[in-house]
Amino acid sequence: MEIKGKKAAVFGGASGMGRASAELLAARGADVAVLDRPGSAGVEVAAAVGGSFHPVDVTDFEGTEQALAAAVADLGSLHVTVTTAGGGVAGRTLGKDGPHDLATFRRVLDLNAVATFNISRLAAAHMSRNEPEDPEVTGERGVIVTTSSIAAFEGQIGQVAYSAAKAAIAGMCLTMARDLGSLGIRVLAIAPSLFETGAVAKIPDDVKISLVKDAAFPKRLGRPEEYAKLVLAIVDNPMLNGQCLRLDAGQRFAPR
Repeated sequence: MEIKGKKAAVFGGASGMGRASAELLAARGADVAVLDRPGSAGVEVAAAVGGSFHPVDVTDFEGTEQALAAAVADLGSLHVTVTTAGGGVAGRTLGKDGPHDLATFRRVLDLNAVATFNISRLAAAHMSRNEPEDPEVTGERGVIVTTSSIAAFEGQIGQVAYSAAKAAIAGMCLTMARDLGSLGIRVLAIAPSLFETGAVAKIPDDVKISLVKDAAFPKRLGRPEEYAKLVLAIVDNPMLNGQCLRLDAGQRFAPR
């Protein structure tokens, strides 16, 4: 899909990989709406990319529907969504204090898997109303990009909730792509390794080196702009569909 002139909504767009995606999409000529938590840097990021900001808590599912509708109203239509919002907690299936807290497990699933599905299903409804791009060539109406993690495949000790949530996101891709294929809507997930975002960016350099020692190359944390570059490649290439793409420098997580 040609990026220039398209309408994109980026969830988690106020920081990290979401911010880098919003900035790069805008630089390539897309109109961008930034959606993130109230009190985030969303207003500043949206102003910098010439877009709009819409506060949202992705675990407020009805509120998410309203925020996306407002973003689409500002944009005029919707062709691309990027969802980077998410997070996790540390906890073993059975720890010193007993079994993993079930409410905590559910919260992690809501924040990652359920929120991602909610955004994707709503985005698909908006995208389905688009006129197809180049009907004789691709017939595309939209691209949905979500964020999994390599923890979905090699979850470490204490990551059971996070790994389950990110595995669910990876598992949605092919089925959702098949569901939406007749409408010309593609669905992909990106599974990053450790990136220079959030709390990870504040870790001392010597600790960062130890965290990426198992990477093939480069042996460093990923950079938000490298995630954003993959987002653009996904949008640009109509043959990419229905899969979860690892972005990990060849790293495989060890048990701890």
